Amino acid sequence: MKILLFGAGGQVGWELQRALAPLGDVVALDRQSNADALCGDFTRLDALAATVRAVQPQAIVNAAAYTAVDKAEAEPDLARTLNAAAPAVLARAAAALGAWLLHYSTDYVFDGSGTTPWREDSPTGPLNVYGRTKLDGEHAVRASGCRHLLLRTSWVYAARGDNFARTMLRLCTERDALQVVSDQVGAPTGADLLADITAHALRAAMANPARAGTYHVSAAGETSWHGYARLVSQWALARGLPVKATPERITPVPSSAWPAPARRPLNSRLDTTRLRATFGLHLPDWAAGVRRMLDEATAR
Repeated sequence: MKILLFGAGGQVGWELQRALAPLGDVVALDRQSNADALCGDFTRLDALAATVRAVQPQAIVNAAAYTAVDKAEAEPDLARTLNAAAPAVLARAAAALGAWLLHYSTDYVFDGSGTTPWREDSPTGPLNVYGRTKLDGEHAVRASGCRHLLLRTSWVYAARGDNFARTMLRLCTERDALQVVSDQVGAPTGADLLADITAHALRAAMANPARAGTYHVSAAGETSWHGYARLVSQWALARGLPVKATPERITPVPSSAWPAPARRPLNSRLDTTRLRATFGLHLPDWAAGVRRMLDEATAR
């Protein structure tokens, strides 16, 4: 099987290169890729379609996206191109080939109200440009008629590159106290976990097309950004690091204390029942994944 992967240089894309390798030949492209007439630049829509035709994959996995949530408020056209127009091109190209498309979406397609985890069929209502463009991308994939998997996820992190946990780890050793938002709740989800689930779900769906559709993917459990920061501080103390901002010195504050251009949903909980039942998966607790990531990141 040949798999065409877009966004190979990102956190999830990097892990996908590993996770997808046992399934077949992976052609991995990122934004800079322009060799052998293959294009991974999502602003070049005609070139993207030509790339799919040239590779002739049995599956396309799209890990590319515009993810700068605040910046998207000032760049809505670019966000729409990357998050909606480009996936639409890939979906139509996949439909023409009879190929599968696996595309990622986000908890930001919901309005963040209430405390109940969002189901796949829950009403959407994005609060910002990023969420609206990701929802537009979902609609485009479904409208294309291609065989697809849409995986909505939340609070993605990886040992490679910057992330909230590594930022908190640095700040805990630099500052005597921290204030961290406590009214946004979700589940930090490792890029490695997401990539492994992707490979499993793609293989299973290709074997049984009835499994196509939309699924929610996140680690088990829930926390706030404040709880997330406290866990990082606790981890650092256990490792004997010079922590100044100990867990009790990390103060919970509302989102209004840190105003930003883009509104964030307060409730980012995702109901993963359908994913677990359809694919027979167990999702590990978010805290275990974060501790493992910190071990890996600080061992380098």
